[in-house]
Amino acid sequence: MLLHRLWDAKLAQASYLIGCAEAKQALVIDATRDVDQYLALANSLDLRVAHVTETHIHADFVSGSRELAARAKATLYLSDEGGPDWLYDFAGSDGAIRLYDGDGFAVGRIGITVLHTPGHTPEHLTFLVTDGAAATAPIAAVTGDFVFTGDVGRPDLLERAARLEGTMESAARTLFRSIQRFKSQPDYLQIWPGHGAGSACGKGLSAIPHSTVGYERRFNWAFAVTDEAEFVRLVLQGQPEPPRYFGMMKRINKEGPRALGGLPPPKPMPADGVIEVLERRELVVDTRTSSEYATGHLPGSINIPFNNSFTTWAGWVLPYDRDFHLISAKPDGRHSELALRDLAMIGLDRVAGSFGLDALGAWTGAGRALATFGRISAPELAERLVAGAATVVDVRSRLEWEAGHIPGVVNIPAGEIASRIDELPSGRPLVVHCQGGTRSAIAASMLDAHGIGDVLDLPGGFTEWESAGLPVARESGSLAELVTAPLDRAARRSG
Repeated sequence: MLLHRLWDAKLAQASYLIGCAEAKQALVIDATRDVDQYLALANSLDLRVAHVTETHIHADFVSGSRELAARAKATLYLSDEGGPDWLYDFAGSDGAIRLYDGDGFAVGRIGITVLHTPGHTPEHLTFLVTDGAAATAPIAAVTGDFVFTGDVGRPDLLERAARLEGTMESAARTLFRSIQRFKSQPDYLQIWPGHGAGSACGKGLSAIPHSTVGYERRFNWAFAVTDEAEFVRLVLQGQPEPPRYFGMMKRINKEGPRALGGLPPPKPMPADGVIEVLERRELVVDTRTSSEYATGHLPGSINIPFNNSFTTWAGWVLPYDRDFHLISAKPDGRHSELALRDLAMIGLDRVAGSFGLDALGAWTGAGRALATFGRISAPELAERLVAGAATVVDVRSRLEWEAGHIPGVVNIPAGEIASRIDELPSGRPLVVHCQGGTRSAIAASMLDAHGIGDVLDLPGGFTEWESAGLPVARESGSLAELVTAPLDRAARRSG
């Protein structure tokens, strides 16, 4: 048996290619939209992708299972569990084999046994893998978003991302029962999960790529809880806010993702073309670092730095119903190709073109000024707050806010800034901050793009504030406090 784990760092997601060298067949589980990588890997191993399946209807990326099966002329297997509301709309038209608990199929001499493991989603499956050439019992379980190393898949996404009200508590109870059943598997059974640290599909995922049932039984908090009510309380407590695009992914993957036909090639734009683009008020996404963006950027552009958080933040803030342009993070525009690939993974396909950094020169060469926003240090911000000379917005998550925040400021997570601009008071400079500078730069760029003037960024974030020994509150703030409470009064109130 051959096993290859394909890891996407931007999605913190793992897909698996399992091959039988004797039969020259491969199975791919939980493929992303970059289907060429699986075909190329199989070819390099002298295998044919003959089987394709996935653990569930994904919320964090566009599934590539449908396209991969079509291109490889492979058999597609899809869950038919969970009830009529959770079925794949395209399963019949694509001739997929529908899977139920206890079903099985073979990849040469490798046996795949299906377990229905609902909770994260109603249709979720886990695949037990048996190397028939060497054993009669499973070596591993491909658990998808059911069991991670150190955590389990969150059961609240249908309610919080797909807006299906009243589902998360019942899903949590179902997840508890799935875990109790899975705990009966032997200690030696390996766990090959679908995500690792950095994914929003759980709250405490480890960076360790795989585990065993025995290890998780000893050290995974979810395996240790034996009371259902207590499990429901704990699993729903402290889950991060799901990115806005998760609901869109659920719909696309249920209805049937459109074939990408290969990764999109860059569409280079002439530098002076940026003038017409901005005059038409089209959306421009600048992928440079936050410090580079702050010193000079195209007016109205949005900053999403090209780093490991790029895909997540693109999904948070970019529209699915509007074309947009990219500005490369590098002078030669090389990052455009990589950015296009990452955007395609979450279905953001409407990239009208890509500019290099020479677009900034073309803009200034035409007599136009670049926009900037100022940056402020924590001590400078403290002085402004004492004087009542700043309005401050903490753009971290609610969980981070509750753990500690600057007294007297309001919490609006960065992904919600654009939809909550009307809540912000006017009349004084607006300072935004996060933990370490990335999210605040994104938020500042969105405020700037919406015509909010006099925006300042605290690039050192709450980390700098706390390290400077400045007051920290652990109480919920309000917009009224943000407007009326200077720092000294808020600090006295927080003790």
